[in-house]
Amino acid sequence: MRCAAHPDVETNLRCNKCGESICSKCMVHTPIGTRCESCARLHKLPTYSVPLRYYLKAVGTGLGIAVVCGVIWGVVINWLPFYYLNLLVALVLGYSIGEIMSLSVNRKRGIGLAIIAGVAITISYLLSIFLPWGRDFVFSLLPALVDLLALASGVFVAVKRLW
Repeated sequence: MRCAAHPDVETNLRCNKCGESICSKCMVHTPIGTRCESCARLHKLPTYSVPLRYYLKAVGTGLGIAVVCGVIWGVVINWLPFYYLNLLVALVLGYSIGEIMSLSVNRKRGIGLAIIAGVAITISYLLSIFLPWGRDFVFSLLPALVDLLALASGVFVAVKRLW
């Protein structure tokens, strides 16, 4: 017996739904048994199927919330100039950006949405530094390392909400 999709391959396997002969390359393991690809109906989960309009909505929401969070971040760090407070602010804002973006795209998930969230938290951090009411950026080793760690942790939390 030969595989229906690969006529040069000999096989003894059959799809348990339609009875078509399949080889080990074609078979799909399901809880019911081995099936051919057409009977198994492999589809992407709807949560990870993100249309273009959701990406556009995520970009708009991400930019809007990045501006708001950047202002908040700059004001909080300017009023309370503790270096380690920056870590807490980054985590809270990273979670907020990820959650608001997730709500705006109907709880969809995917790598594209995660990248948009990471860029949004980065824009938020840059706005907190360079806006007039933001803190003064003076390069010294400890604050720079804390800022880098804060940014990385904020990006991590925002990305994990949407991945």
